[in-house]
Amino acid sequence: MDNKMDSKLNYCLDPEKLTNFAKEHCEAYAQADPFPHIIMDNFFPEEILDNILNEFPKADAIDWQKFEAAPEKKLASKSEIQMGEYTRFFLYQLNSSTFINFLENLTGIDGIIPDPHFVGGGLHQIEKGGYLKIHADFNRHTKLRLDRRLNLLIYLNKDWQEDYGGHFEMWDTEMTQSQKKILPVFNRCVIFSTTDFSYHGHPEPLTCPEGRTRKSLALYYYSNGRPAEELSKSGDHSTLFKARPGEKLQLKKSPVTKVKNFLKKLILE
Repeated sequence: MDNKMDSKLNYCLDPEKLTNFAKEHCEAYAQADPFPHIIMDNFFPEEILDNILNEFPKADAIDWQKFEAAPEKKLASKSEIQMGEYTRFFLYQLNSSTFINFLENLTGIDGIIPDPHFVGGGLHQIEKGGYLKIHADFNRHTKLRLDRRLNLLIYLNKDWQEDYGGHFEMWDTEMTQSQKKILPVFNRCVIFSTTDFSYHGHPEPLTCPEGRTRKSLALYYYSNGRPAEELSKSGDHSTLFKARPGEKLQLKKSPVTKVKNFLKKLILE
């Protein structure tokens, strides 16, 4: 890392700014509908995000993890090794003690633990026609055995028009309506608490011009234990997709579910 790059990266996080922001917005975060969240525009240094955008790999440039099932059609990075220098340094900063203290003060969640493996997170990219149906997230980190508590999303889409779509939506607990629709414009950050009832996603197919994609950074944060009221059932679960009114989702059943259904059918017969 050269001196020029190092001098720019020193200004990623301003502890005083973070502390003041958390104090001023913690109450609004807790009271936000349909679940605790905050939307922050131009929160991070634009120069840093410019550099990240410049080194963001194209859809055919790396070995992306490809999701092509009925409820999701998107690309996600597999490893931090696939990321450029600016991206890695920035994500490390967002896993730092300085930023964790900010998250705890903002959200009221004590004992937040970052994920050094970026499981499910890192770089996300959605091509034209792609989407991510409404869902609640997986609730446990299988490697760290921790409870997932927070999502942080940073969008990297300059000159993004409303008719391109790609809105991030937040839905009510009963899945009756979308209560927030957020355009994924450059340097817009969304932080929200994740529970079994924090339904969210990018459900409509992307309609941006050919050659453009919806780019974002994603980080997830954990704790050792969580309030029981945040769970719909005991035990670990993967992503819980939810159909919108009038929508039919064709969810692929896991081998375990198929066996259970088969045995249940045998017993009933």
